Amino acid sequence: MHSAEPRRRDRRRARHEATKQEILDAAWAMVRAGGLNALSLRALAHDLDMEPQSLYTYFASKNAVYDHLFAAGNRELLDRFARLEQTDDPRQVLGEIARLFVSFATDEPARYELLFMRTVPDFEPSPGSYALAVEVFSRARSALAAVGLDDDADFDMWTALVAGLASQQLANDPDGDRYLRLIDDAVAMFADHVFGTQAAVNVNRSLIRA
Repeated sequence: MHSAEPRRRDRRRARHEATKQEILDAAWAMVRAGGLNALSLRALAHDLDMEPQSLYTYFASKNAVYDHLFAAGNRELLDRFARLEQTDDPRQVLGEIARLFVSFATDEPARYELLFMRTVPDFEPSPGSYALAVEVFSRARSALAAVGLDDDADFDMWTALVAGLASQQLANDPDGDRYLRLIDDAVAMFADHVFGTQAAVNVNRSLIRA
């Protein structure tokens, strides 16, 4: 009985994917330096020593590049959720998610802007890329529901609180930690509002024991 021949590597496809990733890496560098609206396919081609027509064989439009960046950003956010420490402590869960989200925003402001602020005219993510964003939302919602935060109004307040911290940090102290230092206090106030203060919890426990 003859063993199956080893599958040959598709070298052409491998080169195509490598060049595509090189273009995306250059696109990230461009938007980091000049903002999302600085992205230009002609400038990308120049930076990579390519003919503009050649670059269009990899990305048909500037929005196609944005779409890949949008998908990559959401995959990174999903990876960060996957690395969250597992705990049943609601306050710790809130703190971990708040720090995850705000640090994600401040690590790459252009990425945060693309994913959450929608400042690029006429850009709409493709269905596949948008599905990743929906998965991010579902992952966050499930993590919070697991510790008792399942009321829609509470969830809306939570997202406004965390997004506000991220936006304030980016707008007012992008290279510092002015609003990052407020995360623990903000989370504590929100947790007290939603779950009750620790003193109230202790009173309830005493009444139950009695």
